[in-house]
Amino acid sequence: MQAVVWFLVATLIVLHQDVWFWDSTTMVFGIVPIGLLWHMGISLAAGITWWLATQYCWPADLEAEDRS
Repeated sequence: MQAVVWFLVATLIVLHQDVWFWDSTTMVFGIVPIGLLWHMGISLAAGITWWLATQYCWPADLEAEDRS
């Protein structure tokens, strides 16, 4: 699972460089610029990736030290 999380992080780094939307005047739903919507999606994906990292990649021995 650690490899999956690292892959997701690398993918988010690449997708964050959204040069294809810099000059776009496209509006989604008539009110949201496409670049803003893209960054909202990246932010949600980053939050999900961070959640996966803490659930499946966090060292268990750190939790044991905290409780004693």
